[in-house]
Amino acid sequence: MPQRLPRLLYGYYERRLLTSLDRQRIPRHVGVMIDGNRRWAKQFNAPTSQGHQAGADKIIEFLGWCQDLGVEVVTLYMLSTDNMSRSAEELEELTAIIGNTLDLLDADTAVSVHAMGAPELLPDHLAQRLTRLTERTAERGKVHVNVAVGYGGRREIVDAVRELLHVAVAEGRDIAELADALSVDDISAYLYTRGQPDPDLVIRTSGEQRLSGFLMWQSAYSEFYFCEAFWPAFRKVDFLRALRDYTGRQRRFGM
Repeated sequence: MPQRLPRLLYGYYERRLLTSLDRQRIPRHVGVMIDGNRRWAKQFNAPTSQGHQAGADKIIEFLGWCQDLGVEVVTLYMLSTDNMSRSAEELEELTAIIGNTLDLLDADTAVSVHAMGAPELLPDHLAQRLTRLTERTAERGKVHVNVAVGYGGRREIVDAVRELLHVAVAEGRDIAELADALSVDDISAYLYTRGQPDPDLVIRTSGEQRLSGFLMWQSAYSEFYFCEAFWPAFRKVDFLRALRDYTGRQRRFGM
């Protein structure tokens, strides 16, 4: 009975949060900065790889919550360009776990996946998985997942401008005229997330309160929610709290 009571209270609280949500204001696009895998493992004196695996398992669970609640687009910040400087051993373990996670997504025909980042920085096996998933057509009406692996926000903007210039040169456009006419929409059209809505809500776990280069252009008017829980310990009630907080805000697209 002592163990059952907390579960009953937890379930009751989860149901209360669900009923309090304004379903008409659920964000279309949620960005998640997956943070705290290593620190979660450290508190249990477990190997870092165990933390990364627990974080990968949480991703699958989290996407299920998003599907149930009607979130249309999810962007997961899984591996930044800065993370590529970690030890070779940890990177090998982490990219293997990410690869296994992508295989699970590949098995879910209701999920579409788009890769964001620099594939040339990744092991061939991981880059190939990302390419295969991005090319696959998913069923309509389900969640679309952007997987940010080997990703950096500044690099994305540079890549967008570079591609824009290459296209302009190929079309024979005058670069000076392009510079004079350049608009926000011109650059947005070449971002990794082109054609998608910008994130309405960005969540970061583990208590850190900074962007770390995540969707720097797209998140200009996003709402932010910072959660103390490490990602592997992120619960559905934590997600529902974030959504409740979001739906209760009055969004202002300016100062």
